[in-house]
Amino acid sequence: MSMSRQKRLAPHVKTALALLCLVLSPAASAKPSESQASDGCAGCHADFSSVLPKGHPAVNGTGLASCLPCHSLGQAGEAKKNGFSTRIHLTHAGPQLHLECVACHGYVSGKSFGLIGQSISWGAPKDEDMAIIKEVFASWVNSSYTDHLHAQAMVDCAGCHGKEVPLPDTTVENNRCLTCHGPQDQLAARSRPQDFPKRNPHDSHLGEIACTVCHHAHAESKVYCLDCHRNFTMKIPGGK
Repeated sequence: MSMSRQKRLAPHVKTALALLCLVLSPAASAKPSESQASDGCAGCHADFSSVLPKGHPAVNGTGLASCLPCHSLGQAGEAKKNGFSTRIHLTHAGPQLHLECVACHGYVSGKSFGLIGQSISWGAPKDEDMAIIKEVFASWVNSSYTDHLHAQAMVDCAGCHGKEVPLPDTTVENNRCLTCHGPQDQLAARSRPQDFPKRNPHDSHLGEIACTVCHHAHAESKVYCLDCHRNFTMKIPGGK
C-alpha cells in the first residue's frame, strides 16, 4: 500500500514509534564515535562472541564484516526470507533496546542511507522521508498488521520493497507478492472456502486486482469484497 497512509497507524504502533529515537533528534544526528565508524558492532559489544547464538561457529573479528561471508544483508533486494537481517533489526530496534537507526546505519539526508563501515547505499531519503520510514518500521517491529506478520516469518523490508529504501507513495506490485505467495492459481486453490467455493477472494468476478487493495502492510488489512457483500464472513491476515 501507499506509505502516505501511515498517518492512520493504530495507537499501539504510535507507542512503539515513541520507543524509537527519531532520526531527527539531536542525539541521532550526532556523528558516531570513531569505534562505531570503523565497526558498528564493537561500539556496543566489547565481547562479540557473547551475542552469538549457542552453537554458532567461532567468528574472527568483532563487527558486521565478520558476518557477511556467511550472511546476506539483502543488498540484492530479492523477494525471500532473510533471517539474519530480520533478527538483527527485531533485536536492536525492538522495545527492549530501541536503538537509533544511526547506531548501525550511515545516513546523510538526501544523499545516502547505508551501513557504517560498508561502502553501500540503499537510496537517498530526506529527513521528511526518514520520519515516515521510522513510523513504518515501528509497525514492522511491533504491530498486528501484515508487516509484523512478515517480520515473524523472517521477511525484512528488502523482501517486499527491494534493495532501495522505500519512499512515500511507494507500493508493492503483485508479481513481488506472488514470488513468495504464488503462483496465482495455487494461491486461489489455498484460499478457496470449502462451504462456499465461489466465495474466493483470489478468484473472484473482479479478475486480477492489486494485492494491496485488501492487504495493507502497515495498516489494518480489509477484505474489499465486504464493501458490497456485507453478509459474507471473510477474514484476512493483518485485519480485525
